[in-house]
Amino acid sequence: MPADTDMIKLYSGRILALAADIPHLERLEAPDATVKRRAPLCGSAVTVDLSLENGKISAFGQEVKACALGQAAASVVGGAIIGCTPEQVGAARDALNSMLTENGPTPPAPFDGLEVLRPAQDYKNRHASIMLTLDAAVEALETARSTA
Repeated sequence: MPADTDMIKLYSGRILALAADIPHLERLEAPDATVKRRAPLCGSAVTVDLSLENGKISAFGQEVKACALGQAAASVVGGAIIGCTPEQVGAARDALNSMLTENGPTPPAPFDGLEVLRPAQDYKNRHASIMLTLDAAVEALETARSTA
């Protein structure tokens, strides 16, 4: 039963632990930008609030309604994003997409914890949920910079 074994590996203890402990699960009162993204295939949704100061993310909040994989990604991102530049977040998003779709390298630090999601490469129907938080963060950063 390789399919069952693969599914068990996909939902590892580490992924479930991340999903259970997502940082910054509170929305910001006065963010510079807010973006909601939804994965149409599975219905997962993430709302990201962020603020910028001196070109770096100074505050971050998120509301996550996603599968365990999307929650794990939100957990890693939430734990790493404060203090990052828009370029770092964009590079992490691009690297995560490459890791999932092309067996590319692990996203660079401080987002290297996303490596835990590498087993999801073979589950294309889960990729959109995994990408939600970084996609929303990149869009929010673009919005925040254009209105600053």
